[in-house]
Amino acid sequence: MAFTIRQLQFFVAVAEQGTVSGAAQNLSISQSSVTEAIKELESDLGVELFERHPRGLNITHKGHQFLRHATKILADVSDARRAFFGDQLVAGGRLQLGVTSLVAGYVLSDLLARYRRAYPGVEVSAIEDNGDYLEHLLIGGKLDIAVMVTSNLRDRTALQSEILEVSAYRLWVPLSHKLASADIIGIGDIAGEPLIMLTVDEIEENTGKLLAAIGAKPHVAFRTRSVEAVRSLVATGAGVALLPDLVYRPWSLEGDRIESRDISGTLPVVQVGMVWRRGSSLPQAARDFIGLAQSQRTVRQRP
Repeated sequence: MAFTIRQLQFFVAVAEQGTVSGAAQNLSISQSSVTEAIKELESDLGVELFERHPRGLNITHKGHQFLRHATKILADVSDARRAFFGDQLVAGGRLQLGVTSLVAGYVLSDLLARYRRAYPGVEVSAIEDNGDYLEHLLIGGKLDIAVMVTSNLRDRTALQSEILEVSAYRLWVPLSHKLASADIIGIGDIAGEPLIMLTVDEIEENTGKLLAAIGAKPHVAFRTRSVEAVRSLVATGAGVALLPDLVYRPWSLEGDRIESRDISGTLPVVQVGMVWRRGSSLPQAARDFIGLAQSQRTVRQRP
């Protein structure tokens, strides 16, 4: 039996929420309907998409691979429906976007691709820079919208924001590392480990705060602005890393040689969202971008 769009929607919801109950609540349906759909989908594909445990579900490596295809199929279906609205096809105008480094490849790329397909007549220009400078451009009217990390937004009186994604920090270790098989990992277990430090957005600042809370000075083995460099260095045993879950890609180069683990205790989260100048009269192209982003909003919650 071929899988259905409904099954894909249920699968993506469970992958995003981390529990059947969370997905059912988000979809406003019964838990049994979600459970049955996932079982049928796994049976049809012949693979296990989730590992079951008392607290919820963990998506498997095969599940991660299928998630890419499922989200693309659902996005294509959404685009096909939008194609029947003639006003969207002929809509013109200009959209001026800003984006921070961490967000550019992990959040904005898919969103921007969907926007271009839905509104091909809009001229889009984008600039990548740090959050402080993007706030300056937004307040000065040089940008319509920025897609950026909003956890530490500086000027909340002048700017309005809406969260698109929430991502918890997790520990990256090579598969051979002692912590890869530990039952529980505390922040103190990381204090003496060599750190591969990502220096974009607020990552380095948050990592330093985490270790400072236990009185430890970070032992930084390598600093880089490249997530791919972090992934390769961790995979080859050069150190460990603390990174938001949104950049974890087990199917990517070196990704299958890294274990991503939860850390006990209260850790900060990274909030990614849209930001625009409060009270500004946004052009139609910007309002359409916000509407499309809201319809694709994803909040990741790992158990």
